[in-house]
Amino acid sequence: MNNSEILSVLLNSDKELIIYRNSDKNNFEIYTDFAEKVNLNIGNLDKFLNKLERFKSNKPYDCYIGFFGYELLCKNINLKVNKDNSSFPEGVFFRPQTKIILDKQVKIVTKSKSKLLKDLKALNKTTFSNSNKISVSPNVQVYEKIFNKFKKNIRAGETYQIKIAQKYSNKKDLDVVNLFFNLMKKNLSPESFCIRTNDFNIISCSPENLFKVKGKKIITSPIAGTVSRDKVKSTKEARKFFENNQKEDKEHNMIVDLERNDLSRITKANTVKIQNLKFVQKYQYIFHNVSEISGTLLDNVRLSAVIKAMMPGGSVIGCPKINTLKLLNKEEKEPRRIYTGSFGYYRSKQDMSFNIIIRSILNFQKNNEVFAASGVILDSTAKNEYHENYLKAKSLLDLLK
Repeated sequence: MNNSEILSVLLNSDKELIIYRNSDKNNFEIYTDFAEKVNLNIGNLDKFLNKLERFKSNKPYDCYIGFFGYELLCKNINLKVNKDNSSFPEGVFFRPQTKIILDKQVKIVTKSKSKLLKDLKALNKTTFSNSNKISVSPNVQVYEKIFNKFKKNIRAGETYQIKIAQKYSNKKDLDVVNLFFNLMKKNLSPESFCIRTNDFNIISCSPENLFKVKGKKIITSPIAGTVSRDKVKSTKEARKFFENNQKEDKEHNMIVDLERNDLSRITKANTVKIQNLKFVQKYQYIFHNVSEISGTLLDNVRLSAVIKAMMPGGSVIGCPKINTLKLLNKEEKEPRRIYTGSFGYYRSKQDMSFNIIIRSILNFQKNNEVFAASGVILDSTAKNEYHENYLKAKSLLDLLK
């Protein structure tokens, strides 16, 4: 088989794989043939991070790629979380032995091509069932009660902005690879990824990079500000909307200050700079307001310190981050699992990238869940924020119909 035929067989099999959108190179990378699969919990997280400290990739396919779940990241900074009674892992990382690059041509880099071919021959494709009705939690009445409670917290000075999450769910088997590539045709996002395993599947069109490290430089690209493409028709109109909308502008300024503060904990003095303030990104149903902030990492900074400083990402939580997390974890009843956790890769201390997991479907035990959240400040209304959540989730909900 040639490379294109191998790719076709792989995608139409049940073989475990990860598809990663490499926005820097404008291509997709597929990782498979996992030599290691590490299920994370708070008991082994430090040990795993210490292991990564000593790891340095010397092969194109060699890295650790996977995700930290929201609850694990909260526990890592000593915050209480709601108990998740399911068996879903709090985080998983894989070490691949094969990398397939989807560009103008299909390129395969692997430790053992014969093993890749042998494994593929033994696989069978799964059959898929019809969809069921999508439910939402909390419903609009409960959402409004939580919203009003958080407005009181804001007036009391306990938080300045807080993002209430909603979960949309249904039961359905998913052909995750086909759905992922169909989604990419409509809503190509810079931090998109897909994970297919024997235990769970994830489809994500996340737009937000939490941080990227190249050498000693660290960059974060927070998103704060959303407007429907039904309301404004062009990037230029969206720019004017964000500039003239006091609520959206306040929200964005708060998040930029929060991310600058998080970066300052792990970077050298006077190196944190705003590289690009308030530019617009266009997606299938919405426009986003984005900024880019950078800094120079401290000499000998530990990976564990970077994770604690940056995760969970503040732009999808609110500010001040720690107190806002406490308020959210007290009021929200649904475990977030992957939502507002971080997916990414680690090749060395000088080469890593992690996103914020939003705009994602988690398929686990035939149940699908999609979360969305929007920022509540004093100028917010429950009706508008509830609708904004739906807009953010819509491209994924279309896949579950």
